[in-house]
Amino acid sequence: MSVRIIRAGLQTTIQAGPRVGLRHLGVPASGPADPLSMALANRLVGNSLLAPALEATLTGVDLRFEIATWFAISGAPSSVDLNGSAIDFLVTCRANPGDELHVGSATAGARAYVAVAGGFVADEILGSASTYLPAGFGGYQGRTLEDNDELDVGPGNGDPVAESTPAEFRPPISRSWALRACTGADIALLDGDSKERLFNTNFTIGNRADRMGLQLDGRKLAVASGGRLPSAPVFPGCIQCPENGVPFVLSVDAQTTGGYPRVAQIARADRHLLGQLRPGAHLRLLRRSPTQAIDELHEKHAYWRAWLPGVAAVI
Repeated sequence: MSVRIIRAGLQTTIQAGPRVGLRHLGVPASGPADPLSMALANRLVGNSLLAPALEATLTGVDLRFEIATWFAISGAPSSVDLNGSAIDFLVTCRANPGDELHVGSATAGARAYVAVAGGFVADEILGSASTYLPAGFGGYQGRTLEDNDELDVGPGNGDPVAESTPAEFRPPISRSWALRACTGADIALLDGDSKERLFNTNFTIGNRADRMGLQLDGRKLAVASGGRLPSAPVFPGCIQCPENGVPFVLSVDAQTTGGYPRVAQIARADRHLLGQLRPGAHLRLLRRSPTQAIDELHEKHAYWRAWLPGVAAVI
């Protein structure tokens, strides 16, 4: 029972739930760069929200189904067809043996997700089947997928209910983003103007952008670190500012410690959106206090719980 990769695209990997409780050993959580989008696809095929699915970056992916199964697509919008006939995102679709699925290049956002009923079979390492590329483990042989790779599919729970995600639960994917953020532990190392500039600049995502992190191009910040800070814990969503004044926001595969000043932290409620930032997209940070960030996270969970009951494990 398998799915064959016809065109792997720029970077397609198997992602699943995160690795929890291992940061003290230097192991990042990893997992989907946009876990909400992956959860939406998994829900439509009757899987657990973080079951192993495909994450395709920017240029999409083409598949051939060697089995009859159900599938769903979510995330960055693109042209999608099954055997040449257009299909929609965020609906439950049926595939028969020999059917070919084409997911084209993203027109906005960065990553699309393909889920199949039963989930993809993957290498589970340290409590997760997610691919962690820097260390080469998890997923499919610890690497990005290649043309002609054959992926096994796990046993499903019977035929899912064919559904279409309601309009209110279809996240907009854009080229301009506003993400909520709190000041970081080292914000005092920015001068007064830079503290204000951090939250009053329309940054552009630079070409240094991947699952490790994204460079924020725009007006530089003045930072007084001298390059001599001791390493300290960092987490996905942490915005660091090196001596060159160009901030860098850490993403899902980022390291667990770092020595650059931690000037801000993307609020957990919006952290999943980092997975849809692409080079050339615009980003503005919306300043929040820790209390506001917590309250807004609870509000977001309450909103999404009607469609994704387990959303608190996702965002």
